Amino acid sequence: MPREQSRKDGESKIRSRKKTAKSSENTKDVSKENPNKASTFKLQLKIFCFNCVICLAVSIYLYPYYFYLRERHLAKQTEHIDVRSGDVPCSEKYKAEIQAFPGCVPVRCGRMVSDKLVTPEEVDHVLEIGKRGLNLGGSDGGASILDLHSGALSHGKSFVNIYKIDEAKDLFTASDFKIYKQVRSKIQSAIAEHFGIDEKVLHLTHPTFFSRLTSDPPSTPHDEYWHPHVDKETYESFHYTSLLYLNTFGEDYTGGRFLFIDPDNHTQIVEPKKGRVSMFTSGWENVHLVERVASGTRYALTISFTCDLSHAIKDPS
Repeated sequence: MPREQSRKDGESKIRSRKKTAKSSENTKDVSKENPNKASTFKLQLKIFCFNCVICLAVSIYLYPYYFYLRERHLAKQTEHIDVRSGDVPCSEKYKAEIQAFPGCVPVRCGRMVSDKLVTPEEVDHVLEIGKRGLNLGGSDGGASILDLHSGALSHGKSFVNIYKIDEAKDLFTASDFKIYKQVRSKIQSAIAEHFGIDEKVLHLTHPTFFSRLTSDPPSTPHDEYWHPHVDKETYESFHYTSLLYLNTFGEDYTGGRFLFIDPDNHTQIVEPKKGRVSMFTSGWENVHLVERVASGTRYALTISFTCDLSHAIKDPS
């Protein structure tokens, strides 16, 4: 019996080895019969990984511009708008700060657009004033400004005082300053009416300036006007901001739209149009940017107002 059992065990081991060997041969045969399967799988895996990397890179690049995909227009260039507004909740910081100025607290915060405040003749005259001054200077980058109040004029990578330039001695006339004041007064009245404040406690403040934007690359950080910002953070004196557009998006330039960036990552867009006035509360409820100009030249006049008498300035003369 022991010998018989030993013989059976030996036969069992031999059979097991044969099965293992046969299985190995079958595996080798399968590999030999399908030599392209492994390489095809590797190629598909590489393509899949490459596509994943591309998608990730595109997502990272486009994320800062996500809000562009969720656009709403407050004013299109093709429209003629008597008055159109969009209310937004006042930021807590803005509300707390402006409470110190009775009569200047808005009944609402938000933004408003009108194409009827300034006449075509007035806007033509204002544009001509701005061009006349800006032509005596100009930034090395794509953003140039002229402040008629302080005389600040972009020049290369810095600023000069336009009133100290010999060629500017008789550059501006009494008629120029009269039109400038007339336009400022109309906008000031419209702000007071729309936001429900006392016009007597609303004062012109600095900086108030012409801007000329082109597609030229920036030469200093000041030329990078397309970053989101809050006017109250940039200019402490601001409580209400207004812009008079002096030429037209889509005709005189491309890019250069004005974008309000709302908390839900939507943007509310104002497309500039010659003679159009945009006005808004200057607090954190109105984060905004100007789209980078892609071609042409964009002209505008920023007129700012404060409730703080200590920051008030007079009209240029």
